[in-house]
Amino acid sequence: MRIARPLLLVVLVALLSGCGYNAIQRADEQVKAAWSEVLNQYQRRADLVPNLVATVKGYASHEERVLTEVTNARAKVGSIQMTPELANDPRALAAFQQAQGELSSALTRLMAVSENYPNLKADGLFQNLQAQLEGTENRIAVARNRYVKAVQDYNALIRQFPTVITAKVFGYQVKPNFTVENEKAISTAPTVDFSQPQPAPARSR
Repeated sequence: MRIARPLLLVVLVALLSGCGYNAIQRADEQVKAAWSEVLNQYQRRADLVPNLVATVKGYASHEERVLTEVTNARAKVGSIQMTPELANDPRALAAFQQAQGELSSALTRLMAVSENYPNLKADGLFQNLQAQLEGTENRIAVARNRYVKAVQDYNALIRQFPTVITAKVFGYQVKPNFTVENEKAISTAPTVDFSQPQPAPARSR
């Protein structure tokens, strides 16, 4: 009897493996890898912020409001523990997305302010940081897009029959995903290239 139980378990696992277990494993690993890349790229951007703020401050120290907004947004992002488990918690993922969105908005305003300072735009360090930021924004867009696709594929897989049975037996659940008001926001990175002259803002009368 003692021998029969382990044998029965082996047979059961073999049957479940034929019902999509290996496919679920592959899909889950793809989601984890895609999420890891998302975190890496967001961390890369966060690491650029202190030097970017310091450089802008050297030329535009009186732009205190914008500089403070960026610094606070960076601090909020840093306060969130970016772990693999974060992606499995809908509320934590939503908070993470909101914090990253606030930092994106703050950086956009900071770059817009820099347009008013020709000497800042000509600074070599600023140009380098600007190029790194632009590249990072592109990588974030690509990483997010891949993650969204990986989660969609995983969620679709574990809802299919007979894979859904295997998923329930082994405790695999639907994963939360990024939400966007505009799907284009995922695949198109924000433009931070100010090499071309921008139209002057209209003067208030």
